[in-house]
Amino acid sequence: MSPEEITELIRRIEDEERRLVLPGFDNEDAWRLGGALVELAREWGAPVTVDIRRGTQQLFHYALPGTCADNDAWLRRKTRTVERYGHASYLVGLRFAAQGTTFEEKSRLDPDTYAAHGGAFPLTVAGVGVVGTVAVSGLPQAEDHRLVVAALERHLAAR
Repeated sequence: MSPEEITELIRRIEDEERRLVLPGFDNEDAWRLGGALVELAREWGAPVTVDIRRGTQQLFHYALPGTCADNDAWLRRKTRTVERYGHASYLVGLRFAAQGTTFEEKSRLDPDTYAAHGGAFPLTVAGVGVVGTVAVSGLPQAEDHRLVVAALERHLAAR
């Protein structure tokens, strides 16, 4: 990916983070968002595992056929990255790439604990800030990210 493409992708994800802000977020919202994400994954034929958390509490988890325990490990690592940085895991990795380095090289964080790969997105509540994460694992990172964004857009449109 060229530096220009990375810069454009960073701008797009920053815009997604600004747009995809929830009016509130409780356990019922997690259930509805999780259901929408699983439904969308089925429509796409996407073998993913879905994880939704408020803070560190897991509120929703579902593994579609074709996934395995490795997907759970990826979810934990990507979610920790969102918790630490307050931004989408894909955006975090791209910001390091824009500096000509990688997250693994420059962050000095344990790669067995953190992963700046696409698929985890902050759940932001208007007037509050980041309250949790929604994440998927099972596709290439750009597709994991795109699936989460599409599900959040669908969830917000249904409210």
